[in-house]
Amino acid sequence: MRQHALFASIQFALACALASGGALAAEPATAVAVGSRLAQAPEALPVTVITRAQIDATGHVLVADVLRDLVQAPFGSFRPQSGSTAQAMASVDLRGLGSGRTLVLVDGRRVAANPMSASSGADLNALPLAMVERIEVYASGASAIYGEDAVGGVVNLVTRRDFDGAELSVGHGASAVEGGDLDAMSVLFGAATERTRVVGGASRAKRGMVFTRDQEGGDVRGINQYANNYYDWNTGQLRPVPGFACDEGAFYRLANGLCSFDFNAVAANEAKLGQTAVFLRGEHQANDQWQVYGTASMTRVESFGRYAPTPGIVVVEDGTPNDIEPGDGLPTYYYHRFAAAGNRDTFTDATRSEFVAGFQGALTDRLDLDAGLRRTDYQYKDLSRGYIVSDLAELLANQGLYDLADPFGAAPEVLSGMQATISRDARWQDDTVYATLGAGLFTLAGGESRAVFGVEYVRTRYRDTYDSLSEAGRILGSAGNSAGGDRELTAVFAEWRLPFTPAFDLTLAARHDEYDRLDGQFSPQASLRWQPFDALTLRAHWGQGFRTPGLDITTQQPVPSTESINDPATCLALGLPSSCLVGVPVLAIGNPELAPEQSEHLGLGVVYQPMEALRVSLDYTRQRVTDRITRYQAQDVVYASIDPDTYGALPAGLGVSRGPDGAVRGIVVGYGNGGANEVEALDLAIDAGLGLGRFGELRSELQVSHVLRYELFSPGGSGFRFDDRFGYPKTRARLATTWSWGDVELAWQAKGIEGHGDATTQVGAYVTHDLQLAWKTPWRGTLAAGVTNLGDRQPAQRAFDERPYNFYLYDAYGRTPYLRYTQAF
Repeated sequence: MRQHALFASIQFALACALASGGALAAEPATAVAVGSRLAQAPEALPVTVITRAQIDATGHVLVADVLRDLVQAPFGSFRPQSGSTAQAMASVDLRGLGSGRTLVLVDGRRVAANPMSASSGADLNALPLAMVERIEVYASGASAIYGEDAVGGVVNLVTRRDFDGAELSVGHGASAVEGGDLDAMSVLFGAATERTRVVGGASRAKRGMVFTRDQEGGDVRGINQYANNYYDWNTGQLRPVPGFACDEGAFYRLANGLCSFDFNAVAANEAKLGQTAVFLRGEHQANDQWQVYGTASMTRVESFGRYAPTPGIVVVEDGTPNDIEPGDGLPTYYYHRFAAAGNRDTFTDATRSEFVAGFQGALTDRLDLDAGLRRTDYQYKDLSRGYIVSDLAELLANQGLYDLADPFGAAPEVLSGMQATISRDARWQDDTVYATLGAGLFTLAGGESRAVFGVEYVRTRYRDTYDSLSEAGRILGSAGNSAGGDRELTAVFAEWRLPFTPAFDLTLAARHDEYDRLDGQFSPQASLRWQPFDALTLRAHWGQGFRTPGLDITTQQPVPSTESINDPATCLALGLPSSCLVGVPVLAIGNPELAPEQSEHLGLGVVYQPMEALRVSLDYTRQRVTDRITRYQAQDVVYASIDPDTYGALPAGLGVSRGPDGAVRGIVVGYGNGGANEVEALDLAIDAGLGLGRFGELRSELQVSHVLRYELFSPGGSGFRFDDRFGYPKTRARLATTWSWGDVELAWQAKGIEGHGDATTQVGAYVTHDLQLAWKTPWRGTLAAGVTNLGDRQPAQRAFDERPYNFYLYDAYGRTPYLRYTQAF
């Protein structure tokens, strides 16, 4: 049924296209867009543009929400999650290759990494939507143009420049699900003289916290073995703790007798988020040849998240009060939930500031220069309450002061004696010097052949400091440790466009990035455009790229913990079945020897535009990432140590230590280079306009992205196809249709995600509809009333990545009507 709705949307767009008779605005002969530093002919590169009008029609108030609708992000993107170590962060993940492999730009310059999770790329929540004029998306590699991380694609936020006057906008959205309301307010101003132009503004956007229990499926109890169970050495299985009723608070008993904890009853899925921003841009024409410019922006993002009480393994020694089988010579392992100590609450406060100053102008009639300085400073603070100090909890349990069969009966001083408030204080600073020289070289039949030569120097300073208890690995229910380091980059790049004829041109690009602590990287790229006749354009592009290892994972201090693994030799040494699970000491380390990932991309496309009112494009892309930077978990290390031919050799520094009896005594885990990732996809875009005479104009845009193949290769070379498996849909589509009639505009948007999964995890197609009616008033105001998710569609309740549904692909706010008023002065 839902798949029919998706296909019906596609058919509607095709019908609009075939009926087209109106006219769309003609494109300029050449224009600079993301994917190139040179002005390119129309259709030279497969760039998707989201205009300000299209942004406003979505009803979204955050950049991340706009980009989450991209069909080129087939498997979704990370968004604020209560309880996450980066709960206020949001990112975009083009082609499903990972957000750290998608580069984000503002006005063509890279956005610095975030200090919360540096390897995850840019934090979109630090970029206010109010300052954005349009968004350009190039879903392919571009390291030859922009350097590291431009592997899966590039997103460029173009800020407002040509604005004169003032504008005030306020809006509110009320979600069907309690807590998910939206509020937004912005002020924009602009002024210009003959030589000077200034644009600035301020904005505030926020979304409330949504508890799991208030969402659809929230009444379904969460299942977790970390409740009040213990490991039975005789059977190799978990059993409920004797004497514990397992019926108080969120505890309940499973059908098999085990005790479980309903984390859905107390935890929040969506973190509460508030974003406040100010921004300013100025330009001054010093004389006829030279212009100076500057930008300044500051964004503060605050969040609050609630996670369920701390889970953890508590070990009590043989013969102590909480030991279940005294005299057997073995300790008792409790899989325990510290519910009596309360929930875990996290407050975060992040502030990002950026300042740019530069000049540009003509050196001669054929040479122009753009040079400047940029400083980015991103600070992050995290304060979390309700966590448990592991050794203090075990001490109290071994002394019998904390009775694991009666945790709610513990004295208040006992509960407070094992708790801790933990913190993080992180900072990322980038200082950049850049210069770009543009040159007109000579004239060919297709026009002037131009080139760009540039140099860039970046110095990065990164610090992430955890509290001392977390550094010592003494905190249950939390992970991570302090990290910090510096990095310097010097890059030279060049790009050259050769317009051999008006219908045929070639663009070549190359870049060399030299690092102080990594091997230098060379990235070549070539793109080709051929227009055999006016209505048809063929295009192709190829290139190589790279991604450097993040400073967070190369400099992280060791993190000790205990994890459960299966290892037949250890089970045998303990006299247990070979399938047993046993807790072993684990040490997570940073890996300073990580090497950059390598990538290669290929794209082929065709654009057919028989009339100005109709445009159809179809593009094929193939991207491959090798030497993937992968996290090796404890079980991964065990498998690779046993069978390196299948799982690949372990990176240096990682491994398993065993005792004389062959049992695992410790495991060292971390990141390493190994394996590959390949993705192939088809992108279809149809843009159409239909003039309705005195009844206005109808415009329609359809975008469909279909994953042909998504395959991961292990370090040992074994491939595994993920496309169409649970969490990896093959197709995403978006249809946006707008009817304009005088001062009234009606916008309808349908978004579809194809069904996916196997027989046991199948989820159906997911289609939502958004509607907005806008009226431009006679007094220069605009009143917009709309609703997102008109049908109140909810995601399938199939657990994914420890969430009740796929948090990256869907949201569960339900139907959200909103009202926005904008007044121009």
